[in-house]
Amino acid sequence: MIENTLPPPVIAVIDDDTVYQFTASRTLKATKLADKVLQFPNGQEALTFLHNNSAEASKLPDIIFLDINMPITDGWTFLDEFQKLKEGFAKKIRIYMVSSSIDPRDLNRAQNNPEVAEYVEKPVSVTKFSELLSRFGV
Repeated sequence: MIENTLPPPVIAVIDDDTVYQFTASRTLKATKLADKVLQFPNGQEALTFLHNNSAEASKLPDIIFLDINMPITDGWTFLDEFQKLKEGFAKKIRIYMVSSSIDPRDLNRAQNNPEVAEYVEKPVSVTKFSELLSRFGV
């Protein structure tokens, strides 16, 4: 068996729900799926962070779990702005849209957005986090 020598990915959780942020972060760390979890309460704070650290791959997340409905900058606006900035990032970032929305229009819109790897319904289980991160090599 070949052992994975890649370091755990840096994860960003962009969500205005502080309980979800805490739970997701704690789950990812406790299950050793991630060492570092960045947390942002809205898309604008995340975009500012990404812009300010665009040249430093070690500071950028490998994976983003992005909520749709947030104040200030929602998930859709984040995706629009992310698309404009991504060419300047020091590494590729995978985005999973995470939402409790059951609106088929949200699902369809996410599936048709080239930046979104997958649409994931909340709450995200340990099994689902493991499945998503296994695609990254964790």
